[in-house]
Amino acid sequence: MNQFQMASPTEARDLYSPVMAVISKVEKMTELENLYTVVLPDGAELGHKPGQFIELSIFGVGEAPFSISSSPTHRGEFELGIRRVGMLTEVLNRMEVGQKVGIRGPFGNGIDIEQFKGRDVLIVAGGIGLVPMRSIINYVIDNPDDFGKLHIVYGSRTDEDLLFTEELARWEADPKIDYHVTVDRGSLDWKGKTGVITTLIPGLELDLEKTVCCVCGPPIMYRFALLALKSKGLPERNIFMSLERRMKCGVGKCGHCQINSTYVCQDGPVYHYPDIKSLQEAL
Repeated sequence: MNQFQMASPTEARDLYSPVMAVISKVEKMTELENLYTVVLPDGAELGHKPGQFIELSIFGVGEAPFSISSSPTHRGEFELGIRRVGMLTEVLNRMEVGQKVGIRGPFGNGIDIEQFKGRDVLIVAGGIGLVPMRSIINYVIDNPDDFGKLHIVYGSRTDEDLLFTEELARWEADPKIDYHVTVDRGSLDWKGKTGVITTLIPGLELDLEKTVCCVCGPPIMYRFALLALKSKGLPERNIFMSLERRMKCGVGKCGHCQINSTYVCQDGPVYHYPDIKSLQEAL
């Protein structure tokens, strides 16, 4: 099989051969972000874990990694929240329902669900970091008997940049979810909290030994979020981080995502914080 051929639906998916998948739905979330629903051939399941990513290709344009935003409980299709930035996403933004894209994956080290079961779950998501974290959030919501309390802390640059707004409203209205949101700068219509995301953490009511946390957001957010969580008293062993950055090939060959001795596309993007504490200055 040469580099321009696609794997047959009957062939086992491998690391290097994309399969042709159909865009079944496109939902505009903001001026820059769309939510794409994608269906694999012959009803195949992606088989991902929350926190993993895929490689999406458009022939003649290129390929790029994107986080999987839907829960594994969402069967028969999967969702990708994609920001329009660069040539590939510009072309993707012009594509219509029914058109096909190449898909490789899933790739990476996702969230180990077994380590989260039976515990309260805290998600700290900044900006586009909510895209991969939505996968674990909806997994917890869909399996309420396996988890304790769900806490969601979400920060955005402005209220106009908020993602998944219909779901945010459902999370806020759900008495079983402790949901908090803030924006750096609010519009005249914004009635919620204003300030950086770390201002939400001190007021959380957490069972510190029972709570497991996953953090995902822009690089500048990690250091301050970690400081806030540790100041809150959350043990380091209960913290996981999703480093959604600098990935390219997905298979550890190009070195684009290397941080010291770790390859984010293979060892991550989800890491146990104590395992990468020494890399904090490089994050």
